[in-house]
Amino acid sequence: MVNMVPLPPPEPSLLLETTAALEARKIRFEINRFELPIGVQGLFGLIRHPGASLAVPITADGRVVVLRQYRFAVARRILEFPAGTLEDGEDPQASMERELAEEAGYSAARWDSLGQMLPCPGYSDEVIHLFLARDLKALSESPAGDEDEDLEVLHMTPAEFDACLASGDEALDGKSITAWYRARQLLGL
Repeated sequence: MVNMVPLPPPEPSLLLETTAALEARKIRFEINRFELPIGVQGLFGLIRHPGASLAVPITADGRVVVLRQYRFAVARRILEFPAGTLEDGEDPQASMERELAEEAGYSAARWDSLGQMLPCPGYSDEVIHLFLARDLKALSESPAGDEDEDLEVLHMTPAEFDACLASGDEALDGKSITAWYRARQLLGL
């Protein structure tokens, strides 16, 4: 069984000045001068992110619900689990319930925490909350996603998903790989 211990508490650096900031749709890019806890000062680029949630959805017949989604930053379609950015003050599980419905067309009666992950701690403060979603119910409406999302909903056996990981024939993102390995432990795979 996987032990979901929360992330250790932060040890904040001392912010000395912000020399530039750029607001984007979901993030804020800053160039800051910090004094690190070890006393060293430096100039660092930082992406401020509100956080996100991701779910590994498992159907009643044991299939994994996966999205093939176009990602402009890497100019390709990748396999990933349903996920989304947290709205201001939004609970991570509530966010994931919304995203699972919007992106994959399911609701889930059972939610298990798979902990948290820090996808890019060298330059971003983003925290992703990971979940295992089970007892899925297909919604009557087709998943729509957001207007800028180009995605396809796939259903794979765990062995098929593992084969994608092993072969490298499909691009996968790090958050989905991390969540899958944690989910496998809870599922006894």
